[in-house]
Amino acid sequence: MRMRTFTRALAIGALAVPALIGCAGLASADEGLDANFGKGQFVANENGAGVADTNSVVSPDGVQHTSFWIWSDDNGVSGSFNGSGATWKKS
Repeated sequence: MRMRTFTRALAIGALAVPALIGCAGLASADEGLDANFGKGQFVANENGAGVADTNSVVSPDGVQHTSFWIWSDDNGVSGSFNGSGATWKKS
């Protein structure tokens, strides 16, 4: 039963992340500069559940890139995360 609950939470999170990123892009649209890219996927089946995402953002505050994946099955949970970014001071 715990696996099913985790799978549902993972699927909901996979659906919510792109929406949150999209809202962040709308919020910074008033500032002028805004560019972003996102690609994600998820799977939930009898073998386990997993999610992966890659996104990049350029905004008036700086640049950011993240990439991650998470997989859960009968053997446990595993994953990886990479992120980088830079911010700059506004004049």
